Amino acid sequence: MAPNTDIDLYSDGTPNGHKISCTLEELGVKYTAHHIDISKNTQKEEWFFFINPNGRIPAIVDKTSGKPKRVFEGASIQLYLCEKYDKEHRISFPYDSDEYWEMVEWMVWMQSGIGPMQGQANHFYRYAPEKIDYAIKRYHTETKRLYQVLNDRLASQPSSWIVGGKFTIADLCCFSWVNWAEWAGVETKPFPELQKWLETIQQRPAIDRGVNVPVKFEMKEKMKSKESAEEFAQHHSKWVMQGMKEDQEKHT
Repeated sequence: MAPNTDIDLYSDGTPNGHKISCTLEELGVKYTAHHIDISKNTQKEEWFFFINPNGRIPAIVDKTSGKPKRVFEGASIQLYLCEKYDKEHRISFPYDSDEYWEMVEWMVWMQSGIGPMQGQANHFYRYAPEKIDYAIKRYHTETKRLYQVLNDRLASQPSSWIVGGKFTIADLCCFSWVNWAEWAGVETKPFPELQKWLETIQQRPAIDRGVNVPVKFEMKEKMKSKESAEEFAQHHSKWVMQGMKEDQEKHT
């Protein structure tokens, strides 16, 4: 039975957003999803800065105890949710155990490595109005290097999970970005352990539900043809460029 929780999720259909919707689905907690349409800069509206002063998704407000508690930044939200609502440690480990800190290491590794590097690969490969070969190669190369690190880690584990012989939020944290690899123009098949791990996670029912919160996950369907992929990229490029222009004007 799902815990009697009262959690508001503020998110959109992005790798960082999927990280939290999938975590909530895996935990089986009750939550209400609110679509923050980043293509319309909803995350920059004044009311949202009270939830996340950085003006980014995802974020949650947990009202379960009666006193609203806001939490922002993906790994922070995952750790908070597990500390509160994963008492049986189904997708986490007991605080201060060796496995706990190893799990945290890999989550921080993802947030300081794969997330920003693949994010830049997305930008220069899909969105940038000028295709800068140096930038594309730089971020493709670094994303592939990080994929190799993850592949080697998985290969070294008898269970083929990142930490402790089971699926945890460390796997979910990394999966949220690797599942978008083709959007960055990076292939996963050259990394056999990563590919097997990716496909295994994709088959989990909670993941299938989570990637479709708060909006339907369309990227992989759009990638089935060159024409639809280009149309999808052009649509997103317009609002990405508009957001950059607004930030530049504000922070000159």
